[in-house]
Amino acid sequence: MNLLAVALGLAALAGVNLYLTVFATGLAIHFHWITLAPDYQSLDVLGNPWVITIAGVLYFLEFLADKIPWVDSIWDAVHTVIRPIGGALLAIQVLGHSSPTFTVIVAVLGGGTSLVSHTAKTATRLASNTSPEPFSNIALSFGEDVAVVGGLALIYHNPIIALSIFAIAIAAFFYFAPKILRSIKAKLWLAWKKLNVPAYFDIPAELPIALPKKLVAVFSAQQVDQTTAWAVPCLSGRGRGIPANLFGALVAMNEEPRKLLFIARKNGRPFAQSIDLEGMRVAREPKFLSENLNMVPASGKGARYVFIFPRADAAKVELIVEYLRKHLGQDGPVGVDSDLKATATV
Repeated sequence: MNLLAVALGLAALAGVNLYLTVFATGLAIHFHWITLAPDYQSLDVLGNPWVITIAGVLYFLEFLADKIPWVDSIWDAVHTVIRPIGGALLAIQVLGHSSPTFTVIVAVLGGGTSLVSHTAKTATRLASNTSPEPFSNIALSFGEDVAVVGGLALIYHNPIIALSIFAIAIAAFFYFAPKILRSIKAKLWLAWKKLNVPAYFDIPAELPIALPKKLVAVFSAQQVDQTTAWAVPCLSGRGRGIPANLFGALVAMNEEPRKLLFIARKNGRPFAQSIDLEGMRVAREPKFLSENLNMVPASGKGARYVFIFPRADAAKVELIVEYLRKHLGQDGPVGVDSDLKATATV
């Protein structure tokens, strides 16, 4: 059991940083910082000076690449194949000369474990890369290096506990994976829009009436016997009963100007949520990648809503705020004030 725990533990760490895992383990073996038990003598090859040198050089390159936004994601993309293969080979090496059947089983388990941890790292990096500052990347990189070294130490002292912690971490990733991947997709969409479609504040904008084609059926299923005032594609940010980062559309009806309808597809199924704006204050809030529409109860109590639009739709968001304020009987600038700030989950 200990052998399998060590094998899968090393594979999990290899998925985060293969070269540091090999480099740190090799140094510990070469300088006798750890003494390999008879069952683990097959790992002695990692203490070879050539293995340590090559792993050290590659780790140095990864150390630099890991600190640069987007370069780290490119590096991760290149290593999508390398890390799982490296993890599988490390797992096999732990076993030494075992039966071919057991070797194949451990190779598959090791490669799969490395792929999961690699995916978790890649997803986290993609999410952090959409922030305008580089400090989150640097902090994540150092945190990952510390986690790898700490994981190696824990594997040496108690491989069963180490494997249990890795298993919990992997289970947590699978639990949050849909939200994480949806957030990444949303941020990439906003970044693409910002890079390819500049925001023109001086050009007159119009609020479209027609729904996006893929949402027409969703709207029809609501059996709304009303005429559309406007329908603008957006992302859900936060709000009661509305999951974050859903691609959908915010719809206003002529017959009920104080209500909005958000429609989308959630896990392939139609999703719709009606929003009553009575007693709400609305404003727009410019962000680095987006233009947010904030809706906050005037009383300070109750549900808050944020809808996220590409920066290129800044003029449309301004028109939406003007439209809503007109029908709610509110005056003042459309910009956000301190009471209306509501952080969106993207």
